[in-house]
Amino acid sequence: MKLANIILLVAGCSFWQTQLMAETLDVEYSSFYSHVKKLDNPDTDALRFAFGFQHIAEKRLCHISSAQIVTQKQALVLTLENNQRFTVPTDKILKMAKAMVIIELDDQANQCDMSVQLETLPSFLKTQYSHDELLLLFNQYQAFFDKMGGFLSFMMPSAEGLLFHFDEDVRLPKHLQPLLNKNGTIALSKTWLMQQKGLELPNKPLRITAIIEK
Repeated sequence: MKLANIILLVAGCSFWQTQLMAETLDVEYSSFYSHVKKLDNPDTDALRFAFGFQHIAEKRLCHISSAQIVTQKQALVLTLENNQRFTVPTDKILKMAKAMVIIELDDQANQCDMSVQLETLPSFLKTQYSHDELLLLFNQYQAFFDKMGGFLSFMMPSAEGLLFHFDEDVRLPKHLQPLLNKNGTIALSKTWLMQQKGLELPNKPLRITAIIEK
């Protein structure tokens, strides 16, 4: 067999293996809309839901190669963040049109469960925060959980602070070490947030979520 034919054969096998590994999930847009519509309020306009899929056997998110919203008339390509998470627009028309979210995974679909993460918008990820900015974010989380709780608030979790998440290789200076939790995340408790302090960071956080307690 000629070398060129061998190369083509190996390349063809690699492509076939990739095709076998990639699996597609079709999820109704309404499943996502039920989440994002909860943030359609000025009191929570600094927050968003980011969607991904948690691998059930490994401590990681499943790898997403593409995601799009599809109706009978159009297809809207969704932006992927690190091939792990994506966001969707809040659009009642898409819900009425029975749109589908088509997700292509580089993992087995039956090993991936949907993961919904409430976090701040990317525009709030920076290296310096005034006390007022920190309170704004905290108050948004409080407003969300208060709204969700309603008269059953005693059964709902509550926001008790802010969590700043970073890349694993980020080394934080000594003066920030006391704020780190066991996961290497900066945790600002409600008590800390009431001390009229700002926050200066060496790197932008990957995301900001809430400290949740039930």
